[in-house]
Amino acid sequence: MNSSPTLTEEPIITIRGQCVGLGPLDPFMLDDFTHWINDFQTIRTLGMDPRPMTRRQEQDWQDRLLTSDSTIMFAIYDLDDMRFVGTTGLFDINERHRSCELGIAIMERERQGKGLGTDAVRLITDYAIHGLEMHNVHLATYEFNHAGQRAYAKAGFKEYGRRREAILHGGEWWDIIYMDVIASEWESPVMKQLMTPDEPRSAR
Repeated sequence: MNSSPTLTEEPIITIRGQCVGLGPLDPFMLDDFTHWINDFQTIRTLGMDPRPMTRRQEQDWQDRLLTSDSTIMFAIYDLDDMRFVGTTGLFDINERHRSCELGIAIMERERQGKGLGTDAVRLITDYAIHGLEMHNVHLATYEFNHAGQRAYAKAGFKEYGRRREAILHGGEWWDIIYMDVIASEWESPVMKQLMTPDEPRSAR
């Protein structure tokens, strides 16, 4: 199931990268979310209990996120065909300390492993640093999520610590890996140019 907009219903793209675009979430996405969140293989790296979730439960979860002052969510589109393929967001946004947590999920399984996640991580991190002026962006991933670790490292994140054997998955204990990036280390792929102030113009 995929109820993404047709090619005649061009989605809103707020930030455009090399292979993905980020835009606002839309009500039409709810059916896709409900379908994906009930695919246990898809959600195994998201830290969610493998329990069935109804459309109403998914709607309530989205409503809580979208009305939170400390959370910003984006839809991820594959620029090849403008298909909605997942989400990324910033959580626990702390304006005083200029820090936040990053989350991402490429939920359409056949689109995983094609570089979409890496590009999306770069864009949302760029948005956090140059759009929201965050200084530190961090994330948590699992020891068994090798694809995620590669994507985060390619995007510029570095491991800064582990919580050992904190996750029970598949009958084995795994570490939680913490990674981050700081603004002084970040090379902006998109947002720096978008956020550059206008040059003074002479009066005509």
